[in-house]
Amino acid sequence: RRPPPPPIVTMLRTCVAAAAFVAAADAFAPGSAFLGTAPAARSTAQLRAAPRAAVAPKVSMMAETKAKLTKLPASVKPGVVTGQALKDLLQYAQDNEFAMPGVNIVGTNSINACMEAAAKYGGPIMVTFSKGGGQFIAGKGLDNKDDRASIAGSIAGALHVRAVAELYGVPVVLHTDHCQKAWLPWIDGLMDANEKYFKEHGEPLFSSHMLDLSEESLEENVGICKKYLERFAKCNVLLEMELGVTGGEEDGVDNSEVDSSRLYTQPEEVWYTYEELSKVPNGQFTVAASFGNVHGVYAPGNVDLQPVILHNTQEYIQKKLGCDDKKPVKFVFHGGSGSSVDDIQYAIKAGVVKMNIDTDTQWSFWDGIRGYEAKHREYLQGQIGNPEGAAKPNKKYYDPRMSLRAAEEAMRDRLVQAAKDLNCINVL
Repeated sequence: RRPPPPPIVTMLRTCVAAAAFVAAADAFAPGSAFLGTAPAARSTAQLRAAPRAAVAPKVSMMAETKAKLTKLPASVKPGVVTGQALKDLLQYAQDNEFAMPGVNIVGTNSINACMEAAAKYGGPIMVTFSKGGGQFIAGKGLDNKDDRASIAGSIAGALHVRAVAELYGVPVVLHTDHCQKAWLPWIDGLMDANEKYFKEHGEPLFSSHMLDLSEESLEENVGICKKYLERFAKCNVLLEMELGVTGGEEDGVDNSEVDSSRLYTQPEEVWYTYEELSKVPNGQFTVAASFGNVHGVYAPGNVDLQPVILHNTQEYIQKKLGCDDKKPVKFVFHGGSGSSVDDIQYAIKAGVVKMNIDTDTQWSFWDGIRGYEAKHREYLQGQIGNPEGAAKPNKKYYDPRMSLRAAEEAMRDRLVQAAKDLNCINVL
């Protein structure tokens, strides 16, 4: 049993405006019957040889996106979006061929940088808590037995977002990142918080959670995801699940030595997943289907992304369903840091609605601090004494808010660039 929430959590809750929102019971039900005949699967050679649709330079693509934007759904408003509003936002992104950045955060500085960036580029943002990030917010000095620090820190961070998100004037998706099988108690604790929040406010605390069971068999992966989606659906939480493996290492998940064949998901795997998860009443889900994705940034030539896999998968499932929708699956793009703009935008054309970015924003945060220190180095060598005089105080330079603000600004600017790459500029 976890201890009751600390007084600060109770106090923060009073800052959150109660939302009288209850999604309709059929809000997330799949809209198409499972009909049709499967086309022949394409070989790996065909996948690599398949021609790509022309990708225009990013500036002209952005102009094209602005020109053809459909109307923003009325359900999507500034602040945290959940349930039907989240469903509408993701559909709006897919219809208009843009994706939102999904950013791992570690505290209020990086949270605020995300929302400030979104306000600057004029689009939505996904604020993402990892298990380790949640623990860091609670305090690394705490005992994390039974994931209690990870749970408490993630909840505290979510309540901070809810207290200030509306002030930034943008839609914010509250999300959690990779949760492998051994970490499911962390999600269980967050679902307890979601269900309690839902009873009080008519919506969950978090918008969505990601389960990464890609190390398990396909059947076990989908089976566990389906079981959790049944719980998620009762309080309008979206599930993000992973097929295949994202290479590299991030926040305690190390797939740097994985067989390269596991980096590429097959259409049949996505279809099986789509078919099973669509059976859950009120279930809403996205799929992180791997197409060579790797966490981290590597030298050119070391990562072979094949977003054509996503295009072929959409075609495969459309024919299976026998529907008119050319993008029946909402994909997410993991390991976005260091990816080329061409690969990013070609993936978006295949129905990607969110791209994870962590390594690049980590670097930008540090680079802001590094630049601040380099600029003011002579004022940061002691509390007193600088080029202006031996008795001159340096307090205004070593005030932590100064270097942390520089970090926020650098991270904000990197996210604005990411939004340009994702066609996510002025989409509200």
